[in-house]
Amino acid sequence: MPASPAPKHAKRRPESGVRRGLALLAIAAAVILVAGVAVGGFWAWSLTSRLQEASVPLKDAPVEPPALSEYNEPFSVLVVGTDECDDVVAAAFGPRCTDPENDGARNDVNMLLYVSANPRRATVVSFPRDLQVAIPECTNDDGSVFGGTDRASINTAFEDGGLSCVADTVSNLTGQSIPFAAKVSFGNVVNITDAIGGIEVCIGGDGIDDPDAGIQWEAGPRVVKGFDALAFLRTRKGIGDGSDLARIGNQQQYMSRLVNKLRSDEVLSNPGTLIGLANTAVNNIQPSESLADPIRIAQLAYTLKDVPFSDITFVQYPVVDDPYDSNRVAPDEASAQVLFEALAANAPLAITGEAGRGVVADPSAPTEEPTAPAEETPAPDATASPDASAAPGVVDLPENINGTKADQATCSAGNG
Repeated sequence: MPASPAPKHAKRRPESGVRRGLALLAIAAAVILVAGVAVGGFWAWSLTSRLQEASVPLKDAPVEPPALSEYNEPFSVLVVGTDECDDVVAAAFGPRCTDPENDGARNDVNMLLYVSANPRRATVVSFPRDLQVAIPECTNDDGSVFGGTDRASINTAFEDGGLSCVADTVSNLTGQSIPFAAKVSFGNVVNITDAIGGIEVCIGGDGIDDPDAGIQWEAGPRVVKGFDALAFLRTRKGIGDGSDLARIGNQQQYMSRLVNKLRSDEVLSNPGTLIGLANTAVNNIQPSESLADPIRIAQLAYTLKDVPFSDITFVQYPVVDDPYDSNRVAPDEASAQVLFEALAANAPLAITGEAGRGVVADPSAPTEEPTAPAEETPAPDATASPDASAAPGVVDLPENINGTKADQATCSAGNG
């Protein structure tokens, strides 16, 4: 076993056990959805002013100004969720928010939304918070410079250099240009979920019993909002094998159901909900400068509005066990290359692995009726790979890339 390399990294505060992940595609969807209402007159000026107050620059920001038309090129939006103790959640989190040793904020959730062009497809890649990566030199909002490190957990990048540092880290890891990004916190998630009236999720298995997340729920459908939504997104010990990778699968269930609700008549046909969502989104995000413009938001929304649910894919970045620390994971570069080459080629994706460690199939979902066999069935192709897709042009992702489609119904794999 090779000796562990000496990390070239600043001293870290001890990590609290309460530092949990939260699924924050909500903010990406919210930002995009405000398109229908966030342009025009004084209100658009007000939204722009509020967005720009805390915006940060990105190296790959687009040069072209926003326009009320489709965004012509492929693009990526990085969504970062931090565990900071804002006023909304401080009282509920106890020691996490009162112990000075737990001061600061980490990017416990990192999701890269990649949108292709002609035809449009959307893929959301979730990165485990304990993924060991290189973090480049970064300049924080206060002007301090972090010198970079060749090995650290990805969830330390925000503490090192803010949102732009997370964007540079993910860009270096994936080879993807990131022109747009947004950051939200625990409290932001509570506010945004409430603005859309909550999300109906499915609790499977034996239900969820997780004292750390503060929930004890029986199996079955459940509408979550406010702190319940945050608890659902933070739970780890109550689902699957209790790992952070299981939590990602559970979060992807939430994201899939969120996308379905945001594109439903319940939201799109309700002007009050749309306006409330727009205001909530603006007040609860820290955007990149490239995203701090209602017209740009409208442009991205218009670009995404007709992507079929079958072409919206949620996947976990592929990993292997970290050879230096059994509690961490390392990038599986070979599998990741397959994924990002498929995205570059705008190929349809087929998930050959599991939906995720934290979810199971929804037993209440309708199933397709079996079709009658053809009169003459061709013999199998002995030269074909066992996992090869029948559809031409489809890329079969490696089995260690877990994930789901937006049209695939799943439930939390409760282990309570």
